[in-house]
Amino acid sequence: MDPVLTPDALAKLRQPRPYPAVSLVMPTHRREPENTQDPVRLRNLVAQAEKAVQEDPDVPRERRLDILDQLRRAVAETDLVHAEDGLVIYVAQGEHQVWSVARAVPERVVLSDTFLTRNLVAAQAAEQPYWALAVAADRVSLWSGDPERATEHGKDGFPLTRSLEDPDVERKERIGDVPSTFQDEEARHFLREAHEKLRAVVAAEPRPLYVLGSAPALALLEDLGSLGPDAMTIQQGGLAEGPAAAVWQAVEPLRQARVAAATSTVVAELDAARGRKEFAGGIDEVWQAVRQARVRLLAVEEHYRTVVREEGGHLEPAQSGDEGARDDMVDEIVEQALETGTEVRFVPDGTLEEQGRIAGVLRY
Repeated sequence: MDPVLTPDALAKLRQPRPYPAVSLVMPTHRREPENTQDPVRLRNLVAQAEKAVQEDPDVPRERRLDILDQLRRAVAETDLVHAEDGLVIYVAQGEHQVWSVARAVPERVVLSDTFLTRNLVAAQAAEQPYWALAVAADRVSLWSGDPERATEHGKDGFPLTRSLEDPDVERKERIGDVPSTFQDEEARHFLREAHEKLRAVVAAEPRPLYVLGSAPALALLEDLGSLGPDAMTIQQGGLAEGPAAAVWQAVEPLRQARVAAATSTVVAELDAARGRKEFAGGIDEVWQAVRQARVRLLAVEEHYRTVVREEGGHLEPAQSGDEGARDDMVDEIVEQALETGTEVRFVPDGTLEEQGRIAGVLRY
């Protein structure tokens, strides 16, 4: 499964395909006994997709056979044992992709000339991913983290390693037996290379950054230049080799504090916008403003979902399965807001109870 939705990956997903580009979206479950139903639901959804492709007169025979084969390959690669809250499968001529997302999604099969990306985009925005750089004298590793876990980033030049004459030099440093290995020119060159590679990664995919290491390592990195306004340091060495759970655990208290501070800032901005009459609250009002590209900041409760239908240019409550019902309007709003340059912030459930669980600060 693909772990990260980068801007380049999203751009490629949105490119038109020869019809049909097939999107399968399905809710999944993390734990027993609920997850025992997931394989059955997936089989039923795949059967629905196969039937739709086979019965569509606009699909040439050769393309139909290829798409059915790609669909079978995608299912074979799907890992329901380690499922999160949603599954998204994309299949088109000559390609297939499987994405696991940490956000509930509605069940559906869509045949079009592009993939349905709104659920994937909203899930990625809600994940609040971060980078964690763990620094040691002989190894610098980069980790991709979120509220659930951290995973080592094994590309873009990471991890960086070098050989030390004394393999136990880090332990001796901590007890004062040797001078700091972060004071020589080789160490500066080593960390300068890591610094440059990290800046390239963060520039391509901006996220909050946490830097973990001993005090001398952090001091040298600081001397080499700023790592950006979203960088925070954690004085804790011994994590360049992981394990992933230890990296996540070291970052988590600061991440939670950052989220709490950001939530307070969002609430304050919404209150100020209300006073200036630059505020939209509730799904219909926000939907109208997002369609007009008027929203500067969009705030959404993390698990907010609702079913609506459009009537007379407005959104009205509906039941799933009703004619014209739209099960993922919140995800659609999030994706459209991001496309118009809106800052999207997910906040804890209950934060926006008085504002209709979704609210925006308007540009005008």
